[in-house]
Parts: sequence; structure tokens; C-alpha cells
Amino acid sequence: MYSFTNDYSEGAHENILKALLDSNLKQSSGYGLDEYSEKAKDILKNVLKNEKIDIHFIPGGTQVNLICISSFLKQYEAAIAADTGHIAVHETGAIEACGHKVITANSNDGKLTVDKIEKILKIHTDEHMVKPKLVYISNATEIGTIYKKQELIDLYTYCREKNLLFFIDGARMGSAITSIENDLELCDLVNLCDAFYIGGTKNGALFGEALVICNDSLKEDFRYNIKQKGALLAKGRLLGIQFMELFKDDLFFNLAKHANEMAALIQDALIEENYKLLIKSPTNQIFPILPNSSIEKLREKYSFNTWEEYDENHTIIRLVTSWATEKDKVLDFIKDLKNL
Repeated sequence: MYSFTNDYSEGAHENILKALLDSNLKQSSGYGLDEYSEKAKDILKNVLKNEKIDIHFIPGGTQVNLICISSFLKQYEAAIAADTGHIAVHETGAIEACGHKVITANSNDGKLTVDKIEKILKIHTDEHMVKPKLVYISNATEIGTIYKKQELIDLYTYCREKNLLFFIDGARMGSAITSIENDLELCDLVNLCDAFYIGGTKNGALFGEALVICNDSLKEDFRYNIKQKGALLAKGRLLGIQFMELFKDDLFFNLAKHANEMAALIQDALIEENYKLLIKSPTNQIFPILPNSSIEKLREKYSFNTWEEYDENHTIIRLVTSWATEKDKVLDFIKDLKNL
């Protein structure tokens, strides 16, 4: 059984494991104040070409979203997200549990646009409703699509005009940035949002995300928020060491590119065999529409998630490739697909 279920089925890249082992018995400060974390921050500031940003290493994506949104907003303020957005669907109501409503907009491609946000603002007009304050997007989105540079410029410009915060979930940022359709550089993001993060968990790390705060008004005392929400890791060095390795010799980008390339092989084969797709994805998540009988046959050798029912005889599945997906296994899957 080979898994196309997610992009964190494997452990971590060997360079990260070696670095963790090599530093294992060296003593250091706790809670992210260690030399490794400081060096990792310096490396990222160099990659992002900005010395003024604040960087915090946090164990997981849901924790980043929860900590940021609950910290940035007042009690009566709300976040806006696409209806497929991670904070709206796959975080067990974490944002709502902190007292902040998530207002969703219908989206066929997993993305938000200015007109979708504007419709929500026109509805929420007074103190009898929550006040929309933060726009949340994911890049790549939950269905594998990406934002182009002009789309982010348009969103951020509108957010500033309307006094909204703009926050980008980057759990799969590596996949987005290395997509063949992408026209962004990672450093562009510093000038296109108030805060974003770079995901390590889904791109070769054991765990960990690098939160980047660009807006000066959001920086003060942020470590208090991390601690209060239980995410200030005592052995913070574990996070710093991993990001040091990920951004050494372009490893982060090479791993993400591999995941995208493996997904492209599968998607091209699906198209060649005349299967429909929920959406054509330029990243490492693919959403083919398959006959139920074919799905049952594929499940004999492969694991993957069911996305949703398409009709009585067809279902949309999700196939995800990772930084460690073996090309031979991908070719086996394609062969089995063609033999159905």
C-alpha cells in the first residue's frame, strides 16, 4: 500500500535529521531564544530581503492560524475566508472557539477576490453583526490553486483601503512558489500582506512553520500570544535547526518542486486518459473525478482521500504528492490507472 493521502506521511529530509542528531547533545537556551533559531531568522530575513520583519517559529499550521487571528482581532471582529478555507473547514472551529466568527465566501477555485470580500462588507454594516476585520487566504489553496502576484496586489490594496488585515496561510507555500504557473518570489510577500507563514511540516520538516509578521502594529508582545496558546516550544531549537537546513542550498524549494513534478505526472496521465478534474491544479494536490468502481480497484494498492461525491456513480478524490514521493510509485500508479 502506497500513500497519496497527504504531504506529511513521511518523516523528514535526511539533512534535517542529521542536523538534529549532530546538535543533539549541545546545550542551548529554550523557547526559541537559542542560537539556531536566531541564525534561522537571519537566513530567512536574507531570503526575504527584509531586516525589519519579525519571525516566529511555531509547531503547526493550525496553531499559527489560531494564534494570529485570535491575537490580531478584537473580540467582536471576524475573519473572511473562502468556503474551502482551512480555518473554516479543517480546524475544528478553532477560530470560533476563540470568539471570532469566520465569514465564508463561495469560491469555485478556492480563492478570494475583491468583489467577494466587498459583498461581505456590504452585508456587515453595524454593531448588530460581527465586524469583518481580517482577510484570510491560503497559497497554495486547499484545492491546489495559486494566487498570482497581481491578485495579491489587488487584495492587499483593497484591504488597506478598507482597513482590513491581510493574512496568508502558507502551509503549502513551497508548492505555490515552485509551481510552473507562479510569478511570485517568496520575498514579494513581505510587501503584499500584513503577515504570512512558510510551511515546513508539509515540505520536508518533521514539524514547524515560520510566521513572518510584516505589519509593525502587530509585532508587539507577540511571544505572549504564542505562550498563552501553548505553542512556545521549550525545545525551540528543534524548529530553528529545521529551518536552517530547509533554507540551505535551496533545499526548501527543491523539495517543493519535486512534489509538484510528481503531481504533474499523475495529472497529465489523468488528462490523457480523458478523466475529468474538479480543477486543474498546478501544485501537489490533484482532484480527479473517477468511477466508483475504479476507486475501489485503486484502493487495493493505494491510499488517498475522498473529497466529495460527484454523482451517483462518480466521486472526486484527492491525490497528494510530497517532497519524498517516489517516482517509481507514481509510474506504478499511472500504469494501474491506465489498466482500469
